Amino acid sequence: MDFSLSPEINDLRLRIRAFVDTHIIPLESDPNAYDDHENIAHEPLERLKKMAKSEGLWSLSLPNEFGGLGLKVAEIAPCYEEMNRSIFGPVCFNASAPDDGNMRVLAQVARPDQKEKWLRPIADGDIRSAFVMTEPLPGSGSDPSAMLTKAEKKGDKWVVNGRKWFITGAEAATHFILMAKTSEDARHGLTAFLFHKDQPGWRIVRRIPIMGPEEHGGHCELEFDNMEIPDEDRLMEVGEGLKVTQIRLGTARLTHCMRWLGLAERSMEIAADYVSKRESFGSTLAQHEGVQWMMGEVAMGIEVGRLLTMRAATKLDQGDFARKEVSMAKIQVADTLHLAADTAIQLNGARGYSKDTVLEWIYRYARQARLVDGASEVHKMVLARNFLAEGNDFWSWD
Repeated sequence: MDFSLSPEINDLRLRIRAFVDTHIIPLESDPNAYDDHENIAHEPLERLKKMAKSEGLWSLSLPNEFGGLGLKVAEIAPCYEEMNRSIFGPVCFNASAPDDGNMRVLAQVARPDQKEKWLRPIADGDIRSAFVMTEPLPGSGSDPSAMLTKAEKKGDKWVVNGRKWFITGAEAATHFILMAKTSEDARHGLTAFLFHKDQPGWRIVRRIPIMGPEEHGGHCELEFDNMEIPDEDRLMEVGEGLKVTQIRLGTARLTHCMRWLGLAERSMEIAADYVSKRESFGSTLAQHEGVQWMMGEVAMGIEVGRLLTMRAATKLDQGDFARKEVSMAKIQVADTLHLAADTAIQLNGARGYSKDTVLEWIYRYARQARLVDGASEVHKMVLARNFLAEGNDFWSWD
């Protein structure tokens, strides 16, 4: 398992790091660079998107014909990590959720005509998108089989009724991927559909307030009332909705890990800079053994997360769903991000708790990491099931 980077990928990583340091991180200290929901405002975002495109740093994982670099999952990992050393970073490179996952699944499974209609505008950065799956109780969350939103075939159209919530980016999205129930079959009862924001029959009930800073478009509750979707806008075959989610979410969970590692590293950068200068009881904080223990634990956690992420990425590149590898990475990195932000705040004292640094922003954002794209407890269930089925082969050498 050699995770060393090729010269080309390492050069790309360093170019992204320089872009983030030079153009994005300085904006974090400018109040005018923030929108009303604590994310990067429209004007600076559009300016940075153009710059990223012009420097060849755009849509790394997309095929060349859609303006990307066509990189493998393991090749984007170190690059996404660098992007999210800034709280504003990924969206400037067209690498943020949910667009990143939506573009990837469309590039993999959509028909050529669907790619032109539904993928290209997202790939070009002209519009945003959303993935519509999670429902209020008693509907589907981590268990898609509990889905209540239904799509019924009538002629050459599907009529959709139901309710969804915590749909990331919905308020700013133009293109949507919708999961709906089309039969009672436990394995083949879901189907994926594509729809445009201007189609009638649906509405945003509310933008749900959350404790942390928000992605563009927030986290919304949606209602579908006899919404009609042409059969030509069905994604893959009828009953293959679960397959769509598996293709999308496996990699999407891992790209979350890549980005979260960048935030964890940024947290420790801020902490290291402060404890190296702040003096207490005759020496800098960095010279105190207790402080060193705290920083060493986080540094090790980040490295473990990176190794798990790269192992899962390599398995995905080999055509494996890498379910247990992705679950391990997701648990480790989510926990490490929270620990990194908490440790950095503790080491910065009152400064860390204030808005003089981005640590409090990262801390509030970090809490969602153990929930989104499957709660940590669900991923531990995945690992337990794999272990019970495989026994000692759970730790096999590939």
